[in-house]
Order: sequence, then structure tokens, then C-alpha cells
Amino acid sequence: MTALAVIAAFLLLAVALGLRARRGRDMDLEQWSVGGRGFGSVFVFLLLAGDIYTTFTFLGASGWAYGKGGPAFYILAYASLAYVISYWLLPVVWRFAKEHRLLSQSDFFARKFDSPALGVLVALVGVVAMVPYLVLQLTGMGVIVSAASYGHVSPHLAAVIGTVALTGYVTISGIHGSAWTAVVKDVLILGVVVFLGIYLPLHYYGGIGRMFHSIDATRPGFLTLPHQGLSPWWFASTVLLSALGFYMWPHTFSAVYSARSPRAFRRNAVYLPLYQLILLFVFFAGFAAVIAAPGLKGADGDLSLLKTTVRTFDPWFVGVVGGAGLLTALVPGSLLLMNSATSLARNVLLPLRPRTSERTVARAAKLMVPVLAALALLFTFNGGSTIVNLLLMGYALVTQLFPPLLFALAARRLVTKQGAAAGILAGVATVAATTLAHTTVADLLPFLPQAVKDFNIGVIALVVNTVALLAVSALTRPSAETAAVPVAGDAG
Repeated sequence: MTALAVIAAFLLLAVALGLRARRGRDMDLEQWSVGGRGFGSVFVFLLLAGDIYTTFTFLGASGWAYGKGGPAFYILAYASLAYVISYWLLPVVWRFAKEHRLLSQSDFFARKFDSPALGVLVALVGVVAMVPYLVLQLTGMGVIVSAASYGHVSPHLAAVIGTVALTGYVTISGIHGSAWTAVVKDVLILGVVVFLGIYLPLHYYGGIGRMFHSIDATRPGFLTLPHQGLSPWWFASTVLLSALGFYMWPHTFSAVYSARSPRAFRRNAVYLPLYQLILLFVFFAGFAAVIAAPGLKGADGDLSLLKTTVRTFDPWFVGVVGGAGLLTALVPGSLLLMNSATSLARNVLLPLRPRTSERTVARAAKLMVPVLAALALLFTFNGGSTIVNLLLMGYALVTQLFPPLLFALAARRLVTKQGAAAGILAGVATVAATTLAHTTVADLLPFLPQAVKDFNIGVIALVVNTVALLAVSALTRPSAETAAVPVAGDAG
């Protein structure tokens, strides 16, 4: 019960911080969703870094290191490339959003292409993509609390309790609550991850180098990329897909709007890749579990870090680890819920009833938070995929927004709203069809070289997307479309 008490204390702390964050603020939709555009570099850093240290990292990265070996290192690579892209991309997005008082990702597309209907499509795609990501957080929350409480709390009950707390402080405090909780989360998770990544290899192997020598001796080839399946071609295509999609998540995209100035993004682009190196310690903990917690198969591999922790440490420290894991679910989960609700209220309901007041839209967004949370819980209870697979599914969907975004940033309008919509629909349809049918490139096109068959299906969907975007744009572009259009700000 000691571990459970520690976890409960962290949950209460997160809720208290979330509720306190709204003090002295009139929580209109702009304050609730983007913090009144007043966050400095530290809060922007923590909100954008929230996508690094989630339950995906805590359980999925260590679980893949445990179960897959070398292919897990794609997680280390893709975010670093995304931060390079962000140096030029995010200041342009921020300036346009500030000039037009945008609140959601869908607002950006609707305004850029002068098409509320495209905004509706982007909102729906974003919400659908965020469902597996939110399910990932709730699933991870349940697993973490259940394992760290020594089974005193079931995964489903833990997910329900955490979701109720999450829903409460998101509804009341919005992004302010997420930002303050992120401060505690990042300090705690960094300490826990670094300690586990150093201590577990020392405890079970005598050191990090000895650990890798031992694993290579007992499981030859485990630490490298295989020739088929999770091959170098899969690795490269998955890194590309994830890097392009990193800032396409609606909650990450709109978190950009909360910055006080674009300088925050350039500073973060410099420091966030260094922050990413902390993931190495997550991998070390996962590799250490190969001996400490042998025999875990499939989705159970996500339990490797927690099972090793329970076997190694006293209950109070297990509670600290569980509390850290809980916070890794609450912060991104709150952003996902808030952004999904804002997108649906502002970009789906508002176009249907254009005369709706801003106050009514804000109220509708807050009312949607518990509805979306309940829906995510339903999927959580009926899930079964590993945490990494859930994230890859979401990435394959949300990255389909990247081609129209890229073309929208040009000084001339290169593609039409019809082309943008066609490309998104074609890409999403490709991902949906292959995911539902559980097919791969190898299944669809068995005559292709092995390298192509190993490509991540999301990259193939991007190709389909881009072809459809350009083809439909060529067919629907009137002469006026080729006229120069103003672009808000530049990347310099």
C-alpha cells in the first residue's frame, strides 16, 4: 500500500496544480486553449517536450528495446530531425496564427486555403488520429498504476480514476493546468529515467557495456536491424514519417500558438535534441529487463520496465516510479483532450452554426472534454495493440496533413483547397484501409524489391496523398489561384 499512497499523492498534486493554474484568469477560449499566447520559452519547451516523455516513452520505448532490440532506436532518431524542421517551420506558423488570432490547427488550414470545409476535414482527421494516441496514454496510465500498486488497483480502475482527474482539471484550467503539471512531470521523469538507466544495468550486468556484450552473446543480432521486416528501409521510412508528423499532431501544432514570441522555437530547436538523449537511459532500462524480467511476449513487453522495478526496489521507490509514469500520461492526455474538444467545437460545430458566440463555443468545447474522455476509455477497455503500434497508427494518419501544410507556406498558392482535401482523403483512406485489413506493402505488392516492401505504410500513403493533391490541384486551379498571396512573416 506504500507504493499506492505515493502514486495517489502525485495524482493529487497534479490535480491541485491544474486547478490552481486558473487563478486570476478569465478562462475564455483563447486563455483555455492557447494560454492567451503569453507563454515564455520554459513553458513552450515543456509543452513541446511533452511529446517526448509520455507513457509511450516510459513503457513503449523500453518495451520495444526489450522486445525488438535495435529497431527501437528509431524513437531516438525521429524527434531530433523534427526539431531541425521546427527551426524554420514553427516561427512561420506562429506569425500567421498570431496575425489571424487562430486557436486550433484546423483554423490554420481553413484560413490558409479560405475554406471552412477544409478546416472541418482537418479537425476530423486530427481527432481520429488523436484517438489512438489518447488511448495510448490511458492504457499506459492503467498499466503503470496497476503494476506499481502491486495489483491493488486494476488497470481499468486506474484508467478510470486518472481520466476523471484529467477531465476535471482540463475542463477548469485548460492549457495552464497542463503547463504547470508539465513542470513537475519533467523534473520527476528525468530523475527517474536517468537513475533507472544507470542503476539497472549496473545491478544486473555490472555496467552498461557489459550489458550489451551479454545480450549480444545470448541473442546474436538482437541489437541490430534485421534484413527483412524491421529492416534499415523500415527504419528510415519510419523515422521520416515520424519526423514529418511530429508537429502535425493537433495538440502540438496549437501549443505553438501559446508562445510569446518566435524566439522560443529557435531556442528549443537547439536544446530539445540534447533533451532527446535522455531517451538512451530508457533504452538501457529496457535492455536491462531482458535478464531481469524474461519471457514477456507481445504487448506484455510494455511491462518490462515496471516488472523490473517491482522486483528490484522497495515499495516507496516503486511508488515514485509509478507516480512519474502517471504524470507522463496526464500532461499529453490533457493536451489531447483539450485540443480535440477545441477543434470539434470551433471547426466542426461553429461552421454549422456560424452565428454562435465565442462564449458558447468555449462552453461547447469544455462540455466535449468528458465526452471524448469517455470515448477514449471505451477504446482503451477494448484495446490490445502494443503502445508503439498505437502511436505508429496515429502518426500514419496525422502525417497526411503535412503535404498541404508544406505547400500552404509557399509565397504563391501552389495547390487548391480541392487538391488539399483530395490529398488528405487519399492518404487517410490508404492508411485506414491497410490498417483495418492488417495489410502491409509486402502483402499488397509482393513483386516489389524487399527494400520497398519494408517501407512504413504511412510513407506510401504520403506518396498517394501528394500525387492526389497535385493532380486535383492541376484540374481545379483557376487562373486567379496562381496569383501571389501574402504569407504572414518569414522564417528568418
